[in-house]
Amino acid sequence: MNTQDFIKYMESGKPAIEGSEIFSMFNELAQEAIKITMEINCKYHSPQEIVELFSKLTGKEIDKSFRLFPPFYTDCGKNITVGKNVFINASCKFQDQGGIIIGDGCLIGHSVTLATLNHDINPIKRANIYPAPIKIGNNVWIGSNSTILPGVEIGNGSIIGAGSVVTKSIPENCIAVGNPCKIIKHIKKEKKE
Repeated sequence: MNTQDFIKYMESGKPAIEGSEIFSMFNELAQEAIKITMEINCKYHSPQEIVELFSKLTGKEIDKSFRLFPPFYTDCGKNITVGKNVFINASCKFQDQGGIIIGDGCLIGHSVTLATLNHDINPIKRANIYPAPIKIGNNVWIGSNSTILPGVEIGNGSIIGAGSVVTKSIPENCIAVGNPCKIIKHIKKEKKE
């Protein structure tokens, strides 16, 4: 099994059963991610070097406008897609096996967690893993210490308040806060001057 086979399988939403080939691939990709994130996190790199390392981590060419303040943590890396002008602040944790897509112009605050996996509720099968992607639209701002759960989509232009736990999708141009996260305001789009 190669990385593309792994991603295709995870996109199917089928479970990764303990002891299966897909489960083994989790471990292989995690080791590669640990190696690259240690390089990112353990010494200074210029912004361009960070773009190059993040491209290596994701296996995709990352736009030169991308900015990341280390440390950054992920246990896969290969199922992260980021748009242009994305900023990820320090101490974020991405569990991306299920897929993370971040649109253009997004701001991700300190210590944000994006989790794309759930475990089986049956204790005997607890190690089995169920993937569901997180999709973040364009120009979204996610406040510090927020957690986004599997399968959540956040619409273009929305804001997630600091410390929120997002359990359900949020439409575009909303401010949503809390645990569980709820919409408190709709954002009126203003015309550019």
